[in-house]
Amino acid sequence: MRILLTNDDGIHAPGIKLLARELAKWGEVIVVAPEREQSAIGHAITMHHPLRSKRIDFHGTGLEAWWVSGTPADCVKLANDFILKELPDIVVSGMNRGENLGKDVFYSGTVSAAIEGAFYGIRSFAVSYEDLDMKNGEAAAEEASNLIQKVAAWSEFPKGVVVNINIPKIKNNAGRTMFEITELGEKRYKNNFEERTDPRGNNYYWLVGEVDHDTYAAPGTDVFAMRNGKISVTPININFYNEILVGKLAEALKSKE
Repeated sequence: MRILLTNDDGIHAPGIKLLARELAKWGEVIVVAPEREQSAIGHAITMHHPLRSKRIDFHGTGLEAWWVSGTPADCVKLANDFILKELPDIVVSGMNRGENLGKDVFYSGTVSAAIEGAFYGIRSFAVSYEDLDMKNGEAAAEEASNLIQKVAAWSEFPKGVVVNINIPKIKNNAGRTMFEITELGEKRYKNNFEERTDPRGNNYYWLVGEVDHDTYAAPGTDVFAMRNGKISVTPININFYNEILVGKLAEALKSKE
């Protein structure tokens, strides 16, 4: 099985190296990832200046690897349309430093890269690990790889779906972590913009804030699963079309005539 591996933390981040080593145990891994961090860039693509790419030695693993000067979505597009001779069997994005839950998936470069893979009709996965320090990251990568291998072999895997995997912090000598199939939950932030002044006296603004841990997490959601120490596995449909509202919306518009 040929696996295209990318991320948004950059090709030199520890998470992608750990995940690559696990995936390589059962598949042919080709790494195409941003040359630098592209976190929270969403699904942006590069249109107004050139993309650059270079093949590199990937941490001495011997895997084929390329850095790209653009975004995570750029990496998947360039890999599928130019670098690779044929489309991969699956696309994996990660392992991200920090979780991607709830509405964060709309901002996440990690999830967006997987969505780009799904645009090509490829089975795609996003992987994130809660521990920002990547402590016990080897175990987290192993957990993710095992789940991906099982789902990738599932013959009924539908097109247009991304599987978003979030792994809670793993304690030393912990056994296999339980997982739960979830829906997107509600993860809120206590956001604030700090107004600052640059050396020339001009004002600028810096987004600061922290997670609101008091937000209610409904059972069955990714947020609830992670708060209870379970791996969250969330199938995300990339088709935003709401079929249920079609008739009701038509009625609402007619009623205004």
